[in-house]
Amino acid sequence: MSSRQFTDQMGRVISIIYPPLRIISLVPSQTELLFDLGLDKEIVGITKFCIHPLDKFKATAKIGGTKSLNLKKIRELEPDLIIGNKEENERVQIEELIGEFPVWMSDINVLEDALEMINKIGNLTGKSQEAEVLSFAILNEFETLKLAGGRKKKVAYFIWKDPYMIAGRDTFINDILNKAGFDNFTDLNRYPELSTDQIRELNPELVFLSSEPYPFKDLHVQEMKAICPAAKVIVVDGEMFSWYGSRLIHTPSYLQTLTDLIN
Repeated sequence: MSSRQFTDQMGRVISIIYPPLRIISLVPSQTELLFDLGLDKEIVGITKFCIHPLDKFKATAKIGGTKSLNLKKIRELEPDLIIGNKEENERVQIEELIGEFPVWMSDINVLEDALEMINKIGNLTGKSQEAEVLSFAILNEFETLKLAGGRKKKVAYFIWKDPYMIAGRDTFINDILNKAGFDNFTDLNRYPELSTDQIRELNPELVFLSSEPYPFKDLHVQEMKAICPAAKVIVVDGEMFSWYGSRLIHTPSYLQTLTDLIN
């Protein structure tokens, strides 16, 4: 074992003992990636939202939520590497951890960022070959996605209720929508709140109610149809649109089924 330097997706250079033997993951999609890369023994801490794979979730110590980390528990686990994400984790908590541990941060807005993250985490953890095989397979799956021709349908992708919140253009979800052949119905960025009147005025052709983070169910479809009677309203698997780790290998086939259903 020796000390090596790595650059994260925020341009920060960190020094770690390589390969790391005690890893804490602060993001569900990246936790699943680490397990799929074969790092079962190295992962010592995960969040309460890191539900995949289920058997590993049950057996691994929990260190709070993505935005409410238990810093005391993290310190007790004595990690030699912490892996987080710019958007999903709180800046203040991350900065505190940076002062004590090597913290590698991802910053993901489009699919290409996710593929880069997979390869960088592979290099970081001594699993570069496994990561390269995975990222190539994901890219290949997306390249074989068959989209319907003609004008893209305008879609509203809802992530929250009370208040209603949507995924705007400057998001990873937006990039996945585009790759699936849909056009976001809003020009707003990030995750804006919308009133029912604004939703009616924007008049989407399609409405996707995501299964996460808000657990939209079939009962919510009728509520949305009352707001947008002309729209086709569907509950979609949020993990297929927002998890940017190894789960992406399943996303293209899901998107193909969804687009075939709509078209």
